[in-house]
Amino acid sequence: MKRVMVRYKLKPDQVETNEALVRAVFDELHADAPTGFGYATFKLDDGVSFVHIVDEEDGQDSSLSDVKAFAKFREAIRDRCDEPPVASELHEIGSFRLFERGRGGT
Repeated sequence: MKRVMVRYKLKPDQVETNEALVRAVFDELHADAPTGFGYATFKLDDGVSFVHIVDEEDGQDSSLSDVKAFAKFREAIRDRCDEPPVASELHEIGSFRLFERGRGGT
């Protein structure tokens, strides 16, 4: 199991574009329903900072990198940012229902 959090800060005029690209990723994920990973994106209170969390199971055939809309999202991410993406692997100490598959979330 590998969990990664990516945080970045957008240029204010790029928020709408970024959100549209993120929504396209989720549209593709919901349509194709790949297995082997979970993914979530959050916008922080400042309105320009975003956090993405990916939860990938070991040994799976599919990953977020295989999603075409995600590749398009990543193409010009640095150009959209005031602070570039920083990835950090998350090492779980404990959780309660946060990462359960199939619990009826979106």
